[in-house]
Amino acid sequence: MKKANYNAAYVFGITLVATIGGLLFGYDTAVISGAEKSIEAFLILPLGLSAFVHGATVSSALIGCIIGGAISGLLSSRAGRKRSLIIAAALFFLSAAGSAFPESLVFTYNEPSIGLLIVFNLYRILGGIGVGLASAVCPMYIGEIAPAQVRGRLVSLNQFAIIFGMLVVYFVNWAIANGQAVEWINSIGWRYMFLSETIPAALFGILVCFVPETPRYLALVRREDKALEVLKKINGSATRAQAILDEIRLTVAETSRGRIFSYGKVVILIGILLSVFQQFVGINVALYYAPRIFESMGAAKDASMLQTIVMGLVNVVFTVVAILTVDRWGRKPLLITGSIGMAVGMFAISGLAYFQIIGLSTLVFIILYTASFMMSWGPICWVLIAEIFPNRIRGQAVAIAVAAQWAANYLISSTYPAMMEFSGALTYGFYGTMAVVSALFVWKMIPETKGKSLEEMEKQWKK
Repeated sequence: MKKANYNAAYVFGITLVATIGGLLFGYDTAVISGAEKSIEAFLILPLGLSAFVHGATVSSALIGCIIGGAISGLLSSRAGRKRSLIIAAALFFLSAAGSAFPESLVFTYNEPSIGLLIVFNLYRILGGIGVGLASAVCPMYIGEIAPAQVRGRLVSLNQFAIIFGMLVVYFVNWAIANGQAVEWINSIGWRYMFLSETIPAALFGILVCFVPETPRYLALVRREDKALEVLKKINGSATRAQAILDEIRLTVAETSRGRIFSYGKVVILIGILLSVFQQFVGINVALYYAPRIFESMGAAKDASMLQTIVMGLVNVVFTVVAILTVDRWGRKPLLITGSIGMAVGMFAISGLAYFQIIGLSTLVFIILYTASFMMSWGPICWVLIAEIFPNRIRGQAVAIAVAAQWAANYLISSTYPAMMEFSGALTYGFYGTMAVVSALFVWKMIPETKGKSLEEMEKQWKK
């Protein structure tokens, strides 16, 4: 077996710390799946509000995600990648505690009102800002730390952490709701679901203080001695570290102005479209509304939670498939294969919805759809966003791509309840069509990045 020409234990250790941000990303976005019906019963129905308000409330964190993604470029460029992650950890913690007890000192406990609904949404938006920051900075941090030959695998670990965070919160939500009366879940249980997030948030905030800043950011801010020190720890060789620093220094010097379109508009457009297609295939509808989808198929409350856990396990398994193959097979083959699988799954679900067929076949095709996403667009989109942009514009470009992703996510998630009221068959058919278009986009526009250093990718865009 070929020996790694880098310090594997050190690189893996700091990657694991960074991926806790990914775990919180998944935890925060999926915690609502167990609480959304309770939120509807506690805050929406008593106030006589519409399905649109319900959808907007469930998706309110996504507004914060858009904000967090948009400011991630400025923050990661000014404060650094590491400090941005510390800020994200603090936002996760505050949002979790506030969402659990939005009454605070102002409102009467357990008495719904418009003001309480607004405060709840504000806390969810605060957590969303943390998610937006983590979604941009975690893969960026890992991408700038990781050696080229394992970069795809290590950035994909962040997606594994996202999915693992979702799976953990599915178990937590199920454990809280299991055997409890609906009245207790609607008044108390959903609060425990949100409050549970404070534990991983605190852990992340503490551990991230002990990881280094990325060498590429240090080179950008002219702290080359510190950058060389980190590169030596990563590569285990002073000679190799110096060679990498020289290559980084060259790209920094050649693009000193760092204008967003320094390398043309195509690379920015590709980043945006990658993000938009990742959401327009409808994956977050399956994640956010999973229990409700299964209940609509005839499953009881507890059974729907268990089926959601089964889906979460499938997600973890197929994310591992992506981790094991992304640096061997390449990015493009996985994306195209995943798009085809998602299209088959969604068109089948659309047909079943049209003929009102509810049963095991529907669950099978949902699993086919989510498995296809998790082995392709789930992790690979983040890998490409972390590696296709040149050093000097990476912070800005990642921020644009991530903001576009969360905007697309909000649009798809918030419109889902209303679309389903109109036609389930057309709703799932739309997601299937987007999967087909995403395959054509990858085939025509995405460059293969397997095995290339970040600086080599920069040279490709110059050509």
